[in-house]
Amino acid sequence: MEPLTYAAVRADIAEALYLEPHELNDTEDLFAAGLDSVRLIGLIERWKSRGAAPAFADLAEQPTLTAWWPLLAPRAAP
Repeated sequence: MEPLTYAAVRADIAEALYLEPHELNDTEDLFAAGLDSVRLIGLIERWKSRGAAPAFADLAEQPTLTAWWPLLAPRAAP
């Protein structure tokens, strides 16, 4: 499976919120936009299957796409 991209993360979040990706604001509070803990867990599982390893607490602490991307972005191999 391909590594995560910013666009893919945006699309996954939009799908969970029943929105189109362009409707998401990068700095919008995703919980205020309708995301809940169950959907967040589902997103985490999806992203883990693509190589990311985000912690629920880290994502819940700052629920914006801008804050999440550094936690999800693929890392270069050492």
